[in-house]
Amino acid sequence: MKRVKLKVLGISYSQTQSGAYALILVEENGERRIPIIIGGFEAQAIVIKLENLDPPRPLTHDLFKSFAKEFNITIIEVIIYKLEEGVFYSRLLCNNGEKEISIDSRTSDAVALALRFGCPIYTTEEILEKAGIIITSSDVEATPEPDSDKLIEGGGSMFENFSDEELYKMIDEAIKTEDYERAASIRDEIEKRKKRKT
Repeated sequence: MKRVKLKVLGISYSQTQSGAYALILVEENGERRIPIIIGGFEAQAIVIKLENLDPPRPLTHDLFKSFAKEFNITIIEVIIYKLEEGVFYSRLLCNNGEKEISIDSRTSDAVALALRFGCPIYTTEEILEKAGIIITSSDVEATPEPDSDKLIEGGGSMFENFSDEELYKMIDEAIKTEDYERAASIRDEIEKRKKRKT
């Protein structure tokens, strides 16, 4: 069974399910993408790591990492090994210094943990053939590629009329109140401004 390494491309609102998000994974050395529908909590856990936000209290996946570290357990890799009736199945390959253990996991949790442990994500060629899509240039014009502008609240444009100082205050407040989706949107606007200045 040929394995293919994946990386996280981004998260966007799901066009098919209200209140859900699409996690987009892309093969590392290719163009095929796998969209996986996930819930808001899982999307938040992934976005926080992608945006390098630092929550004041640990979220569940951060707690799991701290717990594992204290007991010398690390995640070596994540494998998305099965696709059945539209549901992706994943496993975490863990090591405690003495033996390797495979643990079943929801794919959204597996990806959130992979980002925190810095471990690779794999799938099979068979799953990529079933679920992988290739975005052509005409598709890009019709359907914009998910990026950080689209991650939360439809982009950062709603913050463009605020001053830099106001944005920094707002992002601090959003993190304090654990509104990470809003914090990510504000950070997107700040990053866009930094790019314009350079």
